[in-house]
Amino acid sequence: MKATDIKKVACAATGVIGSSWATNFAMKGYPVNVYDISEEKLESSRIFVEKNLNYLKEKGLLTQQQVDDAIANVVYTTDPEVAFHDVQYIQESGPENYEIKKKMLAVMEEYAPADAIIASSTSGLKVSEIAKDAKHPERCVGAHPYNPPHMIPLVEVTRPENASEESAQCAYDFYKLLGKEPILLKKEALGFIANRLQIALWREATELVHRGVCTVEDIDRSIVFGPGLRWALIGPGIGFQLSGGPVGIEGLLHHLEPSWNLWLDDMADWHAFPYETWPADVQKGIDEEKANRDEYYGQTDDEIIRYRDDALLQLLKIHKKL
Repeated sequence: MKATDIKKVACAATGVIGSSWATNFAMKGYPVNVYDISEEKLESSRIFVEKNLNYLKEKGLLTQQQVDDAIANVVYTTDPEVAFHDVQYIQESGPENYEIKKKMLAVMEEYAPADAIIASSTSGLKVSEIAKDAKHPERCVGAHPYNPPHMIPLVEVTRPENASEESAQCAYDFYKLLGKEPILLKKEALGFIANRLQIALWREATELVHRGVCTVEDIDRSIVFGPGLRWALIGPGIGFQLSGGPVGIEGLLHHLEPSWNLWLDDMADWHAFPYETWPADVQKGIDEEKANRDEYYGQTDDEIIRYRDDALLQLLKIHKKL
């Protein structure tokens, strides 16, 4: 199957990620079947999808007609046969649990066409494990988005060993058609790329707070007003290339080797987060940070989401993704 053969899609499981995917597919003109196990979950999804679409209309990115058309593109159902029988692509966004995802996959395979591609939104599980008992493992791929998927372009596509190269390439090409910025991993890896980088940074942040070097708020400010400003425009590799001037990244790495090795010796290398105290400690730090935020940036979760999405739109315009 080629990406251009995909005419109808399904979203298996709702929640924030599944509903955001449904928003994305619908506003790009694809008929979407949204499946979940209860009418309550589907109603929450419908409200979320329509809220997303109306926000984009408010920002001048969609017309009222486009919003109406997108809403009309979505069918919500608790019937798996209705959801999957006539689609060419399924975006699964169930809980991060191997057994649950395996059960979901069995249901999807029972009703979906044999050549329909099934892409898991898993944020770090191995799709080879999810699909090891599948009837058609060759069509099961990983497709990890970044939240919110209907706005952030990144999709990390993984081809497990038991999946076909054709399926992975089709998924990659399909996300390209959606205006995404997909990456096709060369081999399967727990956590993919971005989450591994993110968790490495978060481990060191945890270490610095535990040592009493800084607060949780200081961590966030150091990223937002420091390297985060560059990372929103260029990645760390290009950033180091520019920092190296005429000698580039190669010269920079040689120049900073003695200093960087000292840092690495002093950085965290533990392999389990201190869950006895850290979840409560970091929640307290986040609550204090939110209370200290200027009203312009938002102080409640809903206000901060609004600020985040407004700012994301500006960045996406810079990157010509809108």
